[in-house]
Amino acid sequence: MALTAETESRLYRSLRVAAGAAAHLVALGFPAAVAVLVRPGSSLFSWHPLLMALAFSFLMTEALLIFSPETSLLRSFSRKVRVRAHWALQLLALLCALLGLGIITYNKHLNGKGHFVTWHGLTGLLAVLYTGGQCAGGVLLLYPKLMKNWTLAKLKLYHATSGLVGYLLGCASLMLGMCSLWFTTTVTGVSWYLAMLCPLVTSLVIMNQVSNAYLYRKRSQH
Repeated sequence: MALTAETESRLYRSLRVAAGAAAHLVALGFPAAVAVLVRPGSSLFSWHPLLMALAFSFLMTEALLIFSPETSLLRSFSRKVRVRAHWALQLLALLCALLGLGIITYNKHLNGKGHFVTWHGLTGLLAVLYTGGQCAGGVLLLYPKLMKNWTLAKLKLYHATSGLVGYLLGCASLMLGMCSLWFTTTVTGVSWYLAMLCPLVTSLVIMNQVSNAYLYRKRSQH
C-alpha cells in the first residue's frame, strides 16, 4: 500500500529526530571515550586529543544542532537565547581547538619533531584557522548593516554553509587523527571502526540540517 504524503512526512520527521538523538549521543560519547583512552594529565600529549574531540565532536556539534527544529536541546527557548548559546559554544570550541593546537605544537617542539608534516596536522591547522575565521564572520550577523548589499537572510545562509565547511574540516581532522600510529596501536579491531563512524554520523546529521535550511529558504521565496 502506498504511503500518504502525511505518513511520509511523519516518517521523515521521526527519522530526523532519531538521527538527531544519535548525533547528541555520539557528540558526547566520543570525547568521553577519548578521555578514558588518553587519561588526561597522564602526559602533555594526552590533552591534545581530548581538547580536539571536545572542540569538534561535542561543542561544535551542539552549537550547530541548537538550531535543529526537531532535536535542539533549547528548541523551547527563543531564537535570541539559542543564538547566544550558539555563540558561547562556538567560542568554547575555538578555545579548546586553539589550546589543543598549542599543546601539540609545544609537545612536538619538546620532542624535536616536525610541525604540520602530516595530513592530520595540516588539516587540523586549517580547521582551527577556519574556525577562527568563521567566528569572526559571525560578527556580521550581529551587525548586518556592515554588509549593506547583503540581506540578513542571505548572510545567515552563507554563514551556515561556511560553518558546515569548517565543521567537516574538523571532522576530517579527527578521522585523520584516528589513522595515526598512536591511535591505531591503541584502538584496534571493531572499536577502531566504531570510532571512525562517530564523526561520520554527526557530519551526515549536520549536512542534512543545513540542506533542509537551504531548501526551506528556496521554498519561502516562491
